[in-house]
Amino acid sequence: QVQLVESGGGLVQAGGSLRLSCAASGRTFSTWTMGWFRQAPGKEREFVAAISWNGANTYYTDSVKGRFTISRDNAKNTVYLQMNSLKPEDTAVYYCAAADLPLAIATTTRHYDYWGQGTQVTVSS
Repeated sequence: QVQLVESGGGLVQAGGSLRLSCAASGRTFSTWTMGWFRQAPGKEREFVAAISWNGANTYYTDSVKGRFTISRDNAKNTVYLQMNSLKPEDTAVYYCAAADLPLAIATTTRHYDYWGQGTQVTVSS
């Protein structure tokens, strides 16, 4: 099993920045593909970004490209999501997740096995 705990959410004005963190424990972290997802009230959970086990490859949904950056520090068992130029439509609960699959196919919710509790991000206009 693996446990994931997100932190760093909050309230920010449009155009501002936040940095989310996800701390992993329980199993070896370095071999897992890690992803970030988000879910707004009444909406489906959607993919945001993912990073390969060694950090060499990343993938982003079109709406966040150029604004968000995913990274990982395997020595610290931590994944990050740096969010810049935030927009009101970014408002959601953000979840980190782990997949025992290659990044190339781990880009949908159903491919991820373990999930954190979520952290709220609210962007005001």
